Amino acid sequence: MTQNTKLTQALEAIDRANRADPNVEQVEGESLPKEYAYSLHMTRWLFALEAEPSERMQIACRAQHIERWTIPRSDFGEGRKNYYQWRQACGRMHGRRAAEIMAECGYPQEECERVETILTKRELRNDPDTQLLEDVACMVFLERYFARFYAENPDYDKDKWLTIVRRTWAKMTPRGHEAALQLAGNLPPHLLALLQEALSETSE
Repeated sequence: MTQNTKLTQALEAIDRANRADPNVEQVEGESLPKEYAYSLHMTRWLFALEAEPSERMQIACRAQHIERWTIPRSDFGEGRKNYYQWRQACGRMHGRRAAEIMAECGYPQEECERVETILTKRELRNDPDTQLLEDVACMVFLERYFARFYAENPDYDKDKWLTIVRRTWAKMTPRGHEAALQLAGNLPPHLLALLQEALSETSE
């Protein structure tokens, strides 16, 4: 089996899994399963940031939220601590599922384990692949979900939003920052103003 065939089979298996999402998202007038749509956004931004991404990065980005709906956020209670516990549980599951699919498609164990490590983000800051995944995820959030997240949380005050923006920015590399600044002009005016204020204070 050729490398390209293994990659195609792995991506198709991830897509099949994510198409089972009962939740939907509108993408250019079409209703798509939410996590399948998310995986396509991740792939698009991966290629925008990295002209020739590795196979493991293509798989990791496609599997970033694989079957996430099976671990409901509501199962972990309210509060920041519980939120991070949920995120960690999701990351472990995503990594495990991606590794299982890769093994079924013929990838060697070390590559399966490598992608699992990337998806759990245990080596964020220290591993270029994990950091690239984080850049891609942040770009998808800013482009596709920031406005919705803002509208869904009217109880958040300005300071909390500034903190969210700064934390997102801090997770990204200079390459991610450059892409985000190029994207910023497409944000709604109130979000652009929020981004500008947050960044003006981080640069002081």
